[in-house]
Amino acid sequence: MQTAGMDEAELAQIVRVMDALFRWRTAEQRASAASRRYMQLGETDMKALRFVIVRTGQGHHVTARDIAAHLGISSASTTKLLDRLEAGGHIHRTAHPTDRRAIAVVVTPETRKAAEETVGREHARRFRVAAALSPQERETVIRFLDDLSATSEESWDGQAAAAASTASDGAV
Repeated sequence: MQTAGMDEAELAQIVRVMDALFRWRTAEQRASAASRRYMQLGETDMKALRFVIVRTGQGHHVTARDIAAHLGISSASTTKLLDRLEAGGHIHRTAHPTDRRAIAVVVTPETRKAAEETVGREHARRFRVAAALSPQERETVIRFLDDLSATSEESWDGQAAAAASTASDGAV
């Protein structure tokens, strides 16, 4: 830890930031679990649906390959996921409008409505909190969260590289 030169007040404030992040993460996990229970879906299924809803809202036609890349799962796992979602009435597959070889994934109106009633309300409340910040405060929060995210990515990437290096050192 780099605490040299910090007084007690600075250290206490940093601890408050870390505590606030913990509270946010806990609240986010509770909200996510409640949404999954409401929609009777697993975490990966919910992530896939959110991705399709957002990308479709941005004017994109989402394919199984897009979902696999977003979730970091294999094409076989993606097929099983889409089969589950389709059997549950959450999505349907249709011909891609611009790529004859691809199939587009579309969220059903019922599932879109259920998502809006759960995730949409939660998002609207969060949007209001962000909107209440000044532009300078938002930039500070963006920078902080981006920097915080980068530390996690770096540490996981470093651990994965170290594990791969160790595994390859042992393999002959």
